[in-house]
Amino acid sequence: MEAEAIMLILIIALAIIAISIFFTFVPVMLWISALAAGVRVPIFTLVGMRFRRVIPARVINPLVKARKAGLDLSINQLESHYLAGGNVDRVVNALIAAHRANIDLSFERCAAIDLAGRDVLEAVQMSVNPKVIETPYIAGVAMDGIEVKAKARITVRANIDRLVGGAGEETVIARVGEGIVSTIGSSELHKEVLENPDKISTTVLEKGLDAGTAFEILSIDIADVDIGKNIGAELQTDQAEADKKIAQAKAEERRAMAVAKEQEMRARVEEMRAKVTEAEAQVPLALAEALRSGKLGVMDYYNLQNIMADTDMRQSIGRVTDQGDDSGKTGREK
Repeated sequence: MEAEAIMLILIIALAIIAISIFFTFVPVMLWISALAAGVRVPIFTLVGMRFRRVIPARVINPLVKARKAGLDLSINQLESHYLAGGNVDRVVNALIAAHRANIDLSFERCAAIDLAGRDVLEAVQMSVNPKVIETPYIAGVAMDGIEVKAKARITVRANIDRLVGGAGEETVIARVGEGIVSTIGSSELHKEVLENPDKISTTVLEKGLDAGTAFEILSIDIADVDIGKNIGAELQTDQAEADKKIAQAKAEERRAMAVAKEQEMRARVEEMRAKVTEAEAQVPLALAEALRSGKLGVMDYYNLQNIMADTDMRQSIGRVTDQGDDSGKTGREK
């Protein structure tokens, strides 16, 4: 009896293990739910998914959803996209949304968009319901030197055909900003921009800024226009300040040259005085040489001395007379 009980326990244990292994490799509940939804999936296909490291629920549930929506998709298509690293559920949702909106979108293109890293479901939704992109304040300077700041709202719709390889929102904002700056800069007066802000949107739309992007620009609306700085006046002020500094530098250069020239002239005066003093020092020597050689007599020398003394006396008397006259004039003036 004990041996039979042990054998029974072993058989039950082996049966439980076998059933566990069976349900691990064979998703019976998933197969039953798919069968109940009208999607016939061979059970060996589910087993093969286990061996190919594919989670069956990630493929079967989107397949059931697609079949119920009327899409003709196969297990191999969804499984290959899963193995490529794509999001099968998001692709199926995008295909269903495109099918409901009568948008021609194939599975291959949808899978390519998903593998490119873009949210294909969001792209389809944006194609049905356009998105509004708001730019920051973009500053431009009119010809009269006044800065004008403008903020725009760009209404875009996703272009499914250019979604792979097309530029994103940043490119659209940059191109619109370039168009706004160009339009403001071509205006002669800033008042023209304030009076007709629609001129900006019209000019920008005519340039076809959505070329090469993943979007189609539907409209560009100027949300706000504001006045900034007087750039022209600031530039003129800066230029005047620069000219002033240049003029001051040139004046300082001329002053330094004048001071140097003055010092040079003083040095030359001193040099001339030294030469005069040197020449005066030669006079007594010349007189002595004339006396020794007999060219000048003693009486001649005395006469020369008398003339020099008389000259000095006359100069002294003249200086005293001049000083007396100056003192008399000063007293009368008082």
